[in-house]
Amino acid sequence: MLPTKCNGANAAATNRTQKAIDPFAKFENLREKGMWLNIPGPADTIDQDKDGIRSALADVGIGYVGGTVNSLVNNQLPGAARTSIANQLYMGQNPTFGSVNFMIATYDLSRFGIPDGQLIVGALQQYWTWKSAGPDRLGINTIAYYQTFFDGKLELKVGYLRNQNEFAGTVVGGNASASVLGPSSNILFQAGMSNNAAPTPALNLKLNIDDHVYNKVSIQRALSPDGQYAQITENPTGLDWSTANAGVLWLDEIGYKSKAAPGSPETWLRAGIGFNNSSYTNMQYPTQPRTNANSVYYVATDRQIWQSDLNSAPSRGIYGGFSVMYAPPDRNRVSQYYEARLYAKGLFDGRPGDQIAIVATKTTWSNFAVDAALAKGHLVHRDSTAISGTYTAHLAPGIYASVGVTYINNPTSIIHTRETGHALNLLVSTSIFF
Repeated sequence: MLPTKCNGANAAATNRTQKAIDPFAKFENLREKGMWLNIPGPADTIDQDKDGIRSALADVGIGYVGGTVNSLVNNQLPGAARTSIANQLYMGQNPTFGSVNFMIATYDLSRFGIPDGQLIVGALQQYWTWKSAGPDRLGINTIAYYQTFFDGKLELKVGYLRNQNEFAGTVVGGNASASVLGPSSNILFQAGMSNNAAPTPALNLKLNIDDHVYNKVSIQRALSPDGQYAQITENPTGLDWSTANAGVLWLDEIGYKSKAAPGSPETWLRAGIGFNNSSYTNMQYPTQPRTNANSVYYVATDRQIWQSDLNSAPSRGIYGGFSVMYAPPDRNRVSQYYEARLYAKGLFDGRPGDQIAIVATKTTWSNFAVDAALAKGHLVHRDSTAISGTYTAHLAPGIYASVGVTYINNPTSIIHTRETGHALNLLVSTSIFF
């Protein structure tokens, strides 16, 4: 009887082990590498591994992720000074709809002996009813090569990159599924940082000093010094090497990052600096020739305050954080940006995939740009403040919905009218991943 009992025990142990195996773990190495942004993995998509298609592609080294994000923003205050779309001054002044759709494919090069090697190719299409929020485009999202050296101590990523997902950590909670409608500053974009709608050639190197401390640098072709709209209008596909007056942006970020573990809260501290030699208009002397210098500085931190599920899901709980950013006022319309945030991941046991966020922001405009507008007789303001609350619900694998409200004091840029001094924007969005 003893051998039978042993065999039975072994079989039971084997069954328990098989049940504990994550059937989606085999896809982890095919997710895009090198980013801080967390795009939902195959387990959290609408198709998952239907009919074994994802597994068949994985067997030959191919991974993929796609998504569609659709949002509507509308000012709820009476007398919102509705206008023609062509004359719209801010998001939500008229009901503003946006649709962003992307597809990213990866190819595993580690199968050829290249440490963590990966090729990444992506495309993006976007449409906005208010073109200043976009504008519309169809083009690349990324074309990149990634690998590591010295047992992962050094990471290399080169190609057409969107450094928005590589530096600073501007999305509340770090999850792409909850990134829509979240407050963020364009101060990094006006300093030349590439983003999802405007990838540019770049070479990124990240030195992992230990398991938590890192230093990451980038040499990146800067965005147009005339702004995101000018960049996309001139180069909608994203394939052009450069745009008018654009130079090179050098970025350096040092940080400390630790993932949540039982009894160890998640922590991310980072500080960065950027220098740009693009030809910028000097706002202090706008009639003078352009000046080949700009810079940006930032510090940010996020810390898990309370863990609600220590053993099963230590990342669930309450978080707090802040960001401070600065750019010289003689080169940039936005000179200072401050953000304080309080958010929760999986706060309710029955809703472990939901996120709640409360965010307060202050944007300070360039004093030179404000004074120039004032001298022309315009009604102006020197800063804009906002507070928002957003709930993102995980409705099903790969399906998220967000509802939020944002109150904004001075929602326009520097120039405004008496009718556009305040806004109470209702924000609704859906995100679907496959």
